[in-house]
Amino acid sequence: MENLLENDLVAAEKLSFDRFREEVLSDYRLACESREASLMGRKEVLTGKAKFGIFGDGKEVAQIAAAKFFRPGDYRAGYYRDQTFVFASKQASIEQFFAQLYANPDVNQDPFSAGRQMNSHFATPNTDSEGNWLPLARQKNISSDMAPTASQMPRAVGLAFASKLFRKVDELKAFPELSNNGNEVCFCTIGDASTSEGHFWEAVNAAGVLQIPLAIFVWDDGYGISVPKKLQTTKGSISEVLKGFQQREGTNGLDIYKLKGWDYASMVELLEPAIQKIRDTHIPAIFHIEEITQPQGHSTSGSHERYKSPERLEWERSFDCIKKFKEWILENALSSEEELSDIELKAKEFVRDCKNRAWATYQQPIKDQVSRVLELATALLPQLPEKAGVLEAEINKLKAEKEPMRRDVMSSLHKLIQLAGKTDHAFWLRDYYQDLKKENKALYNSHLYNEGPRSALNIKGSTLTFAADAPMVNGYEILNKYFDQLFANNPKVIAFGEDVGYIGDVNQGFAGLQAKYGADRISDTGIRELTIMGQGIGAAFRGLRPIAEIQYLDYLLYGLQPLSDDVATTHYRTFGKQSCPLIVRTRGHRLEGIWHSGSPMGMILNSLRGMHVCVPRNMVQAVGMYNTLLQSNDPAIVVECLNGYRLKEKLPQDLLGYTVPLGIPEIVRKGTDITLVSYGSTLRIVQEAAVHLAIYGIDAEVVDVQTLLPFDINHSILESLKKTSRILFIDEDVPGGAAAYMFNKVMEEQGGYRWLDVAPRTLTAQAHRPAYASDGDYFSKPNLEDIVELVKEMMAE
Repeated sequence: MENLLENDLVAAEKLSFDRFREEVLSDYRLACESREASLMGRKEVLTGKAKFGIFGDGKEVAQIAAAKFFRPGDYRAGYYRDQTFVFASKQASIEQFFAQLYANPDVNQDPFSAGRQMNSHFATPNTDSEGNWLPLARQKNISSDMAPTASQMPRAVGLAFASKLFRKVDELKAFPELSNNGNEVCFCTIGDASTSEGHFWEAVNAAGVLQIPLAIFVWDDGYGISVPKKLQTTKGSISEVLKGFQQREGTNGLDIYKLKGWDYASMVELLEPAIQKIRDTHIPAIFHIEEITQPQGHSTSGSHERYKSPERLEWERSFDCIKKFKEWILENALSSEEELSDIELKAKEFVRDCKNRAWATYQQPIKDQVSRVLELATALLPQLPEKAGVLEAEINKLKAEKEPMRRDVMSSLHKLIQLAGKTDHAFWLRDYYQDLKKENKALYNSHLYNEGPRSALNIKGSTLTFAADAPMVNGYEILNKYFDQLFANNPKVIAFGEDVGYIGDVNQGFAGLQAKYGADRISDTGIRELTIMGQGIGAAFRGLRPIAEIQYLDYLLYGLQPLSDDVATTHYRTFGKQSCPLIVRTRGHRLEGIWHSGSPMGMILNSLRGMHVCVPRNMVQAVGMYNTLLQSNDPAIVVECLNGYRLKEKLPQDLLGYTVPLGIPEIVRKGTDITLVSYGSTLRIVQEAAVHLAIYGIDAEVVDVQTLLPFDINHSILESLKKTSRILFIDEDVPGGAAAYMFNKVMEEQGGYRWLDVAPRTLTAQAHRPAYASDGDYFSKPNLEDIVELVKEMMAE
């Protein structure tokens, strides 16, 4: 019996050792494959097959170690050197990596961005083609990567913050497909130089305060392009600087770990309990991974030999993580030199095959297009003998393209059509050109917003109903009653921002609601607009419906970068695979003072394409817009009228059922002489002006655009203009801002110029910020007298 037990133990130990050895060699194989992908990728750029390349060579072993503890339900908010992590977690293949490097627009080949992002920008879907949320708790999740440095940090806070909500909010237990009791960790990666960005510091502080399961990996290769870290970071070490953030008993904060990026065994040993601690306790942590190397330098745009000393380059060769990994394997007798050499050789062959397949797959549809163009053009030659020479020259030029691109096909087609002129013989060329234009529009110009059932544009408007004895109440009370009903009926809705929780926001829209629905669903934040937006982004990505508040519209600038670079582009840059239905609630317009009365709508319109921009004239309209947005998967910003919270409005019967269609203006006063177009707080002044104008016999039609993005999708303003033949756009943005935008839409896009009897006008605020006090407002922004005088002038022409 003893011998049998001893034999069983020996067999078990051998099995355990064999499995360990197998895993180590598998990791080594993957490290070699990823390195070859970097080396071959650089060559593809330098030979012109790819436009630009940035790679993760030097970080292979550390990323393999980290990926071992990346589980289903977890999230990654990373940066563009994480290829090995993504390969190791089986969220991308090397062939897909090359498809993205070549910018293949076929979403089946590049499932991360359909060729819209450069290499190593990964993503996994969070919704299906109908806009339904996928079972995120059962899949490994990657939020779509971005290139702006540290831009992943705010979003990472939100992804981890959602885990806290799923664990602490009882109502969210009903959604196990979205979370397993908040056990999910967000793995956030960043280069050491990028920790100099304010995004990093704000995110670290927010994570330490919130106590959320965030694992931040700092890949430290000693440089930010050519600048050494001694010129980047105080003390030359991010972990040294962050010591004050170290979590200690009785305090909040983060755990901080230092690791060597080439030390496979130590990283695996430390990361396993460290990640589990984050998962269990929701105490965030920073892993400072030092002694990372850059075998090929920063990117394909330059050589690191220009700025690194010979000694540094020699050290990098000696401490290359794959070299050190190999040494460790041999020292521990886990393999032989011959076996490892065989793995290296097979890795080269495997990656070369992946590269070749990706290139052939990318080129084939383009070559098919070339063949079709050549076929059609050649058939045209006998029909146009007088132009045969110039046609043949263009045909031969296209034939000579060894590695044609879609633009080459379109350019040649266009030239051939121009050469052929209006002859009927060129019908098929013109027909094929139009087909390709449609195809390329779908490949390159689609999915800025949701296009399926969850598009906000598919939500129809409803009619307001009032009880016979409906009271007149303050605008803020309407919002308060609405939010009360909303939180009672939709457990996925959360709200947060500065002063939103305990006091119920500065204008009392959430008054009393934190006590009723809990401090996790309606919460206060620090003064940190950037990561307030990040909280919203991450929570929205995970299937919640966050309302993230920016206290005043002027302060949107602090949070604009993640909205512009992340939220507004998410659906586009993932070819519709990811949605981020964030609602940003803010307030602005007509107050008194430079910093609380701004209306930077032109800035918003031009930086947030991909979000809807709602500008309700009162709080009832705001309620209808919130309801519309909450039925869709599109992100939006709602700008409430800052001076409207204490204006009286009639309380509707069905606050939750009322919806305002986006992109549909409303005629709030009918008239026949002139069309006045505006929105928000300014609209009330326009309405007052219309009453005064009537005294002079001028019948003004007043149009509330309601939303600026989208804008008047049915051209109803044009219909008003056809009736009045005069139009004035009035706005409190600076000259050339939103009023100019509206002017362009109606005059140029809608062809409004055809119906004018007099020159159209815009009336805007002054070019400067509004001066303080009531007189400052009067002389800085359009006032009633300005409108009346300008309209009388137009009527006299």
